[in-house]
Amino acid sequence: MAINDVIIYDSTLREGEQMPGVRFTPAQKKDIARMLMDAGVHQIEAGFAAVSDDEKRAIKEVVSLGGDADILSLARAKKEDIDAALSCDIDMILIFIATSDLHIEKKLRKSREEVLEAAISAIEYARAHGVMVGFSTEDTTRSDRDFLRQIYTAADAAGADRIGITDTVGCATPESIADLVKFVRSFSKNRLSVHLHNDFGLALANALSAVRAGANAVSTTVCGFGERAGNVPLEQFVMAMKFQYGIDLGIRTEKLTPLARKVCEYAGVEMMPTQPWVGKNAFAHESGIHVAAILTDPSTYEFLPPETVGNARRIVIGKHSGRSLISAKLAQRGMSASPEKLDAILKSVKRLGEKKGAVSEDEFWDMVEKVLRKETD
Repeated sequence: MAINDVIIYDSTLREGEQMPGVRFTPAQKKDIARMLMDAGVHQIEAGFAAVSDDEKRAIKEVVSLGGDADILSLARAKKEDIDAALSCDIDMILIFIATSDLHIEKKLRKSREEVLEAAISAIEYARAHGVMVGFSTEDTTRSDRDFLRQIYTAADAAGADRIGITDTVGCATPESIADLVKFVRSFSKNRLSVHLHNDFGLALANALSAVRAGANAVSTTVCGFGERAGNVPLEQFVMAMKFQYGIDLGIRTEKLTPLARKVCEYAGVEMMPTQPWVGKNAFAHESGIHVAAILTDPSTYEFLPPETVGNARRIVIGKHSGRSLISAKLAQRGMSASPEKLDAILKSVKRLGEKKGAVSEDEFWDMVEKVLRKETD
């Protein structure tokens, strides 16, 4: 497969909602799905249908939107899970089963043979009902490779439309993920997905490494929401692919910041100000040296303009501000001041910035008024 034959299947509505304390209502799921579609996301994992009747209703609401995106539901390798997903009229079922000996013995309490049989039966059952089937092994990165070869080969033969690698506890490195993808590619030409966790902070790096090694479907979540430390952030993966690797995935990047803010709002989670691309500080500047350069040419301290991701530039007034900002703000109002008055305003700004951090617009102009008034008194 060519490196540009890559799709995103976003799991914000399923994995993202599994972030402890987060619950999206069916109406919120529908709204988020609409925004994901508007951004051009290829596939949307709308939920885990077997969880509850409310979950099924939410998935059906997403399906009712229509649009070009495929709608997916997660399912264990169980008939009842598959039936629940089928009842939602989704386009693709994502079947998973654990394959590491740790999970097989401690969680499933089965043998490898029983796991293999359950996987094959589930894939064949779902295929017989006319839906696309994705099959993923859980805890892939801690699974025996001989067993992985056996179960993936069987999944291919059973008719899976895609097979998947899962780094369930986020313990893989970019090098090991690349090696694992190449290993699977050595015996399977099926489409290959990756679902990666961020426990070591390597989910994005692992996703990029997986794609370069031959994976062509990547699971993402908005802002990296998910269990524990989260997953591959949608916005970061899209931007890295497009602007660092030159691969345009067809995502409308200007939609990313509004999408991220809406998801955080519905989740009741305050977005980190330093969140790459979509955080409120992603294009914020306070340092006098930086601001002076930004006022001349924004590309000095911004690789891309904020409009690229639907964000906005912010110039923050505070203890690190410099004279250039003071002059620029006065000029915006057709005002000017002597060097001495500029220094006096700047001194007042720094003094208040030391006390409280950022200085508000009202506070700034109050300082200006007080300093300039002395000039005329």
